[in-house]
Amino acid sequence: MSQSKLPSYIFPITIIGVLFFIFGFITWANSQLIPYLKIACQLTDTESYFVGTAFFAAYFFMSIPSSYILSKVGFKRGMSVGLFIMAIGALLFIPAAKAISYPLFLSGLFIIGTGLALLQTASNPYVTILGPIESAAQRISFMGVCNKLAGYCAVFLLSSLFLENIDQIEASLPAMSAVEKAQELQFLANKVIRPYSVISTSFGLLGILLLLIRLPEPVENNDTENSQTASSVLGHRNLVLGAVALFFYVGAEVISYDAFTTFGETLGYSKQVASKFAANTAIAMLVGYFLSIALIPKIIRQRPALIISAVLSIVFLVLAMITEGYTAIVFFALLGLSQSAMWPIIWPLALNGLGKHTKIASAILVMMIVGGAVLMPLMGVFAEWIDSKKLGFLIMIPGWLFLIYYALVGYKTPYGNNEAV
Repeated sequence: MSQSKLPSYIFPITIIGVLFFIFGFITWANSQLIPYLKIACQLTDTESYFVGTAFFAAYFFMSIPSSYILSKVGFKRGMSVGLFIMAIGALLFIPAAKAISYPLFLSGLFIIGTGLALLQTASNPYVTILGPIESAAQRISFMGVCNKLAGYCAVFLLSSLFLENIDQIEASLPAMSAVEKAQELQFLANKVIRPYSVISTSFGLLGILLLLIRLPEPVENNDTENSQTASSVLGHRNLVLGAVALFFYVGAEVISYDAFTTFGETLGYSKQVASKFAANTAIAMLVGYFLSIALIPKIIRQRPALIISAVLSIVFLVLAMITEGYTAIVFFALLGLSQSAMWPIIWPLALNGLGKHTKIASAILVMMIVGGAVLMPLMGVFAEWIDSKKLGFLIMIPGWLFLIYYALVGYKTPYGNNEAV
């Protein structure tokens, strides 16, 4: 990618920041959909976790096709297409609610995830190449601020819309007649219709707006930089191991906010109270992103920051497991702080030296967001197997250990400047 041909960063960074706000809002909405759909569709804990599976599985199946779409239509038009696809997925929530159909809800989430896969495949490398690689984590951290601000808004807004009096509703259902129960569940299911109608309309309008504005279109070149890269994208060790690192990171991060309600319930909090705990994770992540912007790379370089982040994550989780009450909630929320630098750091490490393979490499990395589809239901199965919801959260630790290995050894590549990262 040619950086010298790109104009001022401010306008394109602002536009991509808006898109990252959208990523955050619709992704963190899952933390409220999980407890909501568990009651509305009468699901078990593990079944409700398939909300994340349907949403994040789309990244795995659609990221490579997304890279080909981008190669044909470019970054800007590709982002617009992604928004239109998301609008269709959000619109599917209306018939899903009316039929109280969990498979239809999951289909809508998969379609939304498909649109997001296209948006992510375009936007993440776009931000990475808008400047020198040593400050890429700083730029992506700014995107993270937009993302987590949206997450904070999503938790409180959707919690008030979906989960008001949810504990009382759940407790009253067993005493109702079949007709009364059906009516109550239908009333509950209908709560998503208006919000997701607004969300669908917003996605469509933003897609149109994006088509109308001007953004710089990065171009590929065939100069010396690209001629030094491996003949195959999979020949880049830092990319392959970076993809594994991203898989574990996303899986752990999704658990840390989407399953926060479950963690709160293990401590004795009601579902309605526990559903708001994920907002604390969003706040902690915001703090972490601001720290990353201030410290990387001026005070600390990207790789040491990744090691510190992984070590702190392990420490915070262990402390959350061995404490009780609000102290445990604080330590679990601090996983947002410790994990905030991981995504911004893994991307430049994994894309270092990719040259002409940047687009397809980006698609491979976005595919690894499937970690959010795999680890959370796996945690549910593990928790059922050991008969402990709380201990099930330990499944995050092996992933963080791999991140430490990646920051120490796995990031190295013969095709890029390892000293720059």
